[in-house]
Amino acid sequence: MADLKTDVRYIKGVGEQRAKALAKLNIRTLRDLISWFPRRYEDRTAFRRISDLVPGETVCVAAMVASPPAVSHIRRGLDLVKVRAVDDTGVLDVTFFNQSWLKSSLRTGETYVFCGRAEGNLLRRRMANPVVEPEGRREATGRIVPVYPLTAGVSQLVLSRSVRQGLDACADILPDVLPDEVRREHQLCRIGFAYENIHFPSGGEALDLARRRLAFEELFLFTLGLRRLRRRRETAAVEPFRPVDMGEFYSALPFTLTEAQRRCVEEALADMASGRPMNRLCQGDVGSGKTMVAAACAYFAVKNGRQAALMAPTEILARQHYEGLAPLLEPLGVRCALLTGAGTAKEKKALAAALAAGEIDFIMGTHALITGGLEYRRLGLVVTDEQHRFGVGQRAALAGKGDHPHTLVMSATPIPRTLALILYGDLDVSVIDQLPPGRRPVQTSLVDSGYHPRIYKFLRRLIGEGRQAYIVCPAVSESGEEGDGRKAVTEYAAQLQQEVFPDLRVAYVHGKMKPREKDAVMAAFAARETDILVSTTVIEVGVDVPNAAVMVVENAERFGLSQLHQLRGRVGRGPWQSYCVLVSDNRSEETRQRLKVMVQTADGFKIAEEDLRLRGPGDFFGQRQHGLPGLRVADIGCDTQLLREAQEAADALLARDPELKSCPAAAERVEELFTGAEVSFS
Repeated sequence: MADLKTDVRYIKGVGEQRAKALAKLNIRTLRDLISWFPRRYEDRTAFRRISDLVPGETVCVAAMVASPPAVSHIRRGLDLVKVRAVDDTGVLDVTFFNQSWLKSSLRTGETYVFCGRAEGNLLRRRMANPVVEPEGRREATGRIVPVYPLTAGVSQLVLSRSVRQGLDACADILPDVLPDEVRREHQLCRIGFAYENIHFPSGGEALDLARRRLAFEELFLFTLGLRRLRRRRETAAVEPFRPVDMGEFYSALPFTLTEAQRRCVEEALADMASGRPMNRLCQGDVGSGKTMVAAACAYFAVKNGRQAALMAPTEILARQHYEGLAPLLEPLGVRCALLTGAGTAKEKKALAAALAAGEIDFIMGTHALITGGLEYRRLGLVVTDEQHRFGVGQRAALAGKGDHPHTLVMSATPIPRTLALILYGDLDVSVIDQLPPGRRPVQTSLVDSGYHPRIYKFLRRLIGEGRQAYIVCPAVSESGEEGDGRKAVTEYAAQLQQEVFPDLRVAYVHGKMKPREKDAVMAAFAARETDILVSTTVIEVGVDVPNAAVMVVENAERFGLSQLHQLRGRVGRGPWQSYCVLVSDNRSEETRQRLKVMVQTADGFKIAEEDLRLRGPGDFFGQRQHGLPGLRVADIGCDTQLLREAQEAADALLARDPELKSCPAAAERVEELFTGAEVSFS
């Protein structure tokens, strides 16, 4: 008898090779398999006769193969299979690309169902690459069909059949994690119905009921986990920090903090004086001054006899923090140090010894700060910069270097409140909603590629005045999708250097380069040894180059609004007027309106809200790295009301049963979800 932890190789037809392919999708057990929810659905319930086909309509046609399939070898890598099918009303010409095996599968005189987009005209009707299956079989046509995310070695049909077998094997043992009263109160279907109809919906209404149930369950379990994380933090007791006169710190600053910065500092200091560990997110737009909030907290911790650590995602960003904060804090008696992957073994050993002896007050660095052998004398504050670049496990590993140290996480990615409730539900949130006075807004334009000559002329003029420029492309090289129109970093940089700016210094950087190579290129740009840096979004979080005054984004439609806003934040950091040029040839009205948001506002939170509304949450940061369990069914953009209901239900359950003793299935599932995300409730 199977259980939910049974290996997928239990399923007939899933051998060693296919199991390895499924493992790439993190599908290893029956639970993983039946929880691999479809990305979208195709309605293949509409049947038409050939004479009734309307060009552009996606429909199914039952027709007989009238002549043997013919295979044509067009060129290397492209084979065509052509079939003529008929019914009692007309003729349908069907073409398949790179599916030569169909020549022996489609038999003359037998009837098949072809499901695809109708093309052609009244005299000649066609279909290209339709889904096809024998008329008597209804696996891929005649119903609402799920479309799953796949990997090499696994087809839609294979995955669908595997899910069918998986459901049949464990339909009677699916635990219902929702208490009966919660399910009844919120009018949710039972778990067996939900799984059956999320994969094999009997109709649109059944699919809606299944999706609502599973989305509610996701949000409910997520809320339970986050609430328990918060409660664990709130019940932990630590020695309260004593009051400190912050006047010396404020007087040492070469500028006055904004009211928003002051408010965030006061909220954080109150946390550290409360007698419970701080766990606070400091969220602010690009250039809003989060680093100064971290510096104030570090000063407060050191004056209370504790050590502070700041972890940045890249070596160059860690060095930037050190070079900016050490000159400010060391005159105030705060001993600072930098630890990265660079440096000799002897230097690292000496630094580790000084840290363990308490001779370093504030250490800044990369993930080298969480290496196993590194010990702190009395770690009292942990700061992580660009929080979404670190998993929860990395944040916890650094916090584990001390005895319940206070934690401050910083993010320059504006996050809509609805999404922040999910991503950072275990944190208190401070928002810096002001920019320092004197910051000039970046002038933003949206143009098509016909403007390239003018853009190049503009770049040459600004560089002649001593400025520098970024050019961002969506691809690393042109070896990817052929002819998709994407600008590629390596080829574009070579073209610019050879044909457009032979007298200027053009460099490139992308994520496939080794970390030290990337750091060297970006350090050279910061040192004004490069005029133009062609890059992928690897510069989205990077070195601060005040001299960079123009950002050109090629194929801008391929980026999310929040990502474009982050890229725009790379310029406008100096005293000069800065510019952002978005280049897109996309003529979709929806796309143009989306990109115009960037021209109309510089408010990162407004942009993030619009991005969430237009695209849904998806993978808000491009690649989910915050370390919390992902949402497979729920959509924060559409399920705000459902989120509210799930949170209320979770809070009510925890109020009467904090340990979830009455709901062992829910407790076990929460533990599984958050343990997989490197979080434990023990």
